[in-house]
Amino acid sequence: MTRISKRLARHLRHDPAALGLTLAPGGWVPVDTLVRALSITREELDEVVEKNNKRRFAFDETGTRIRASQGHSVTVDLGLPDATPPDVLYHGTVAKFLDAIFREGLRPMNRHAVHLSATVETARIVGARRGKPVILRVDAAAMAAAGHRFQVSANEVWLTATVPPTCLSPLT
Repeated sequence: MTRISKRLARHLRHDPAALGLTLAPGGWVPVDTLVRALSITREELDEVVEKNNKRRFAFDETGTRIRASQGHSVTVDLGLPDATPPDVLYHGTVAKFLDAIFREGLRPMNRHAVHLSATVETARIVGARRGKPVILRVDAAAMAAAGHRFQVSANEVWLTATVPPTCLSPLT
């Protein structure tokens, strides 16, 4: 199932054209088209979506379309409404990126938005993917007051265009 999950992430977030897929508005792809393109069964797809602990993928309300919840490097408008964030959000990273982060802030890099977590635990898991995690506190209340927009994905990842360095501090 991990292999299928990685293929889903690649093609729904980064390279749909490699499978001949076109993302519809909102990033949606017909399930039957995706199943054929990946040479998997609907049951396998259902299992990957259901068991993905990060809930990276979501079906629409009819169950006939699927999309990645966030993390796209291809142009896509997920159509998420603006949302009022909690006062504090968190970002997990590793020490080697801290100088640049505190100089330039958080930027989306090859994605369309900066990903933030509502909990320290989630940020720690995200940061640990690249080594020993460092957790940054994000003053989301100050950002919102300054006009920064936030959205929250189906799997509860908070998205924003950038985070200025003045709104970041290391969690002690």
